[in-house]
Amino acid sequence: MKYKILEIDPLLKPYENDIHIRMNNLKIKKKMLLKPGQKLIDFANGHHYFGIHRGEDGWYYREWAPGAEAMYLTGDFNGWQRHAHPLTKVGEGVWELFLPGRDALQNGQKVMAIVVHNGEELDRIPLYANYVVQMPGTIEWNAEICVEDTPFVWTDNGFRPEKKLFVYETHIGMAQEEARIGTYKEFEEKILPRIHAAGYNTLQIMAIMEHPYYASFGYQVTNFYAASSRFGKPVELKSLINKAHELGISVLLDVVHSHAAPNSREGLNMFDGTVTQFFHAGARGDHSAWKTKCFDYAKGEVIHFLLSNLKYWQEEFHFDGFRFDGVTSMLYHDHGLGTSFGSYAQYFSMNTDTDSVTYLQLANELVRQVNPHAITIAEDTSAMPGLCLPISAGGMGFDYRLAMGTPDMWIKILKERTDDQWDMWDLWLELTGRRPKEPVIGYVESHDQALVGDKTLMFRLCDKEMYWSMDKASQSIVIDRGMALHKMIRLLTLSLGGEGYLNFMGNEFGHPEWIDFPREGNGWSYQHCRRQWSLADNQSLRFKYLNEFDKVMISHAKRQRMMVGEPHQLMISQPDKTLVYERNNLVYAFNFHPTDSFNGYFIPVPQEGKYQVILTTDEYNFGGQNRIAIPHTYEAVRSPDANNQIGFRVYLPSRCAMVLKPVRTRKK
Repeated sequence: MKYKILEIDPLLKPYENDIHIRMNNLKIKKKMLLKPGQKLIDFANGHHYFGIHRGEDGWYYREWAPGAEAMYLTGDFNGWQRHAHPLTKVGEGVWELFLPGRDALQNGQKVMAIVVHNGEELDRIPLYANYVVQMPGTIEWNAEICVEDTPFVWTDNGFRPEKKLFVYETHIGMAQEEARIGTYKEFEEKILPRIHAAGYNTLQIMAIMEHPYYASFGYQVTNFYAASSRFGKPVELKSLINKAHELGISVLLDVVHSHAAPNSREGLNMFDGTVTQFFHAGARGDHSAWKTKCFDYAKGEVIHFLLSNLKYWQEEFHFDGFRFDGVTSMLYHDHGLGTSFGSYAQYFSMNTDTDSVTYLQLANELVRQVNPHAITIAEDTSAMPGLCLPISAGGMGFDYRLAMGTPDMWIKILKERTDDQWDMWDLWLELTGRRPKEPVIGYVESHDQALVGDKTLMFRLCDKEMYWSMDKASQSIVIDRGMALHKMIRLLTLSLGGEGYLNFMGNEFGHPEWIDFPREGNGWSYQHCRRQWSLADNQSLRFKYLNEFDKVMISHAKRQRMMVGEPHQLMISQPDKTLVYERNNLVYAFNFHPTDSFNGYFIPVPQEGKYQVILTTDEYNFGGQNRIAIPHTYEAVRSPDANNQIGFRVYLPSRCAMVLKPVRTRKK
């Protein structure tokens, strides 16, 4: 069978057999997992069977623990007697306990599993616990009974995510301005309206899956079925998502299936006393860089646990899809560490974890069976061929890949080059270099670029000058430069760098400084683990200008469909530091020159006719100098003095960009 991926990317022809192996592995795995006529959506139901559930006649607790010799459930309900309630082994590593009576367990009660392995009693949090809390004054966590006596009333029936994504990446705990942890409810009431007003249509929420170490940003998960209790109760997360849907905003979970926290008492590691219940044995089971545990994606039980987890978040909380964390780490035995991926051979070598490839295909297939309109985004630095192509085409089924090289490029330029050394060709090649038919999410900075030891883009541009020169009355060439480049970099990345766009919360208005979670090294301070929304709201500060530009840019991007179609380069001048291109009939002209403005500058365009300026980074409302008239219309004609090209002449100021749209004239 010929797969379409080979037509889309002819360079894959030498690796045709590898594509066939990829697809055959998927076929074999599905045959192993599924009964005849069964679909993945019928298979991924672990959350309905395992864990603690209330039935009509009492409570059931079931667990998969093949390495256990005995199991018990203890907690508030039995005065923490360790052996009063033993589980019964019912086969294939499954243990079960029935507690008669609907009041045998009650909301708010703490429980703990006891697993006996090699004669040793191990305290463990149930694998499918849906609510896990830290015990006051300790570092220990316990499962807490959390069931809804009255089912949550959803009002989002028929909601569908928009196809073009404008993603607002966020963290619930640090989304408020006070020096503390924010809540789901506060986010719903205070932050969702901001996101809606800013025009973003997709919310990507980090750190939802429970994690004891707050500073891990949610990437060292212990309890895969528990919404983080730091921010409130599960029902409050449901309310947040329901409200987002009312506002037309889809919600993605930043899901972590690439690794797990090494914790044993709280997490998956050695739950049944064995390392290999969920993870690889030996060195392969340990992530050398992250000090976490690596899943064994070859095991059917592991696949069942992880696929059920995806279905759980979709069913229970109505998440519209997932941003898969650490996909590069999953795809390769060396986790992509130190591999350049300079040739196709590196994608189809002994280094590729084919079991992981198969799991990601299964995950994408399942997610669409649960919700045909679901969205999946891969965090991958390697640009694995076919990652964002349909599975039927020989791909892996993601909708988008994050363009992770773009923020790295901007940091490298700002750290290593003076303004007059910027290379326009480098910008063009980096921002347009992506695999054919494989959409990417372009972005200037995410949470990664602002962690402690790094800086937000605006702080990198302006540094300490931001502390005393961001008020409108101040005069500062440093701030003027930072304001201009902040807007240009964002507009260039959005319009050229992808088929979707992402921003981390607060960065749209140039949030200063860095992100630093409370820890021993900073005196457990929340000073840098919050968002200073008041900066954008303060009418005397320039942050409001960046905020307004971002809002207008997103509005234009939606209305004018800026991220549709392929970009076409019209002119690049390295000496002038100018870049002109066309995408979906819009013409973009950028002048990155630090000092030189150009009068009568020729802008080539695809066809004759009138072109109107619809957006410029230099408007007064955006903190600019209003050096470009808007709206202003130019007449594009064939010009003998410009090598007979079609175009028009404009005034193109330094550190400024403009967007022009063809004016459609009605026929008489």
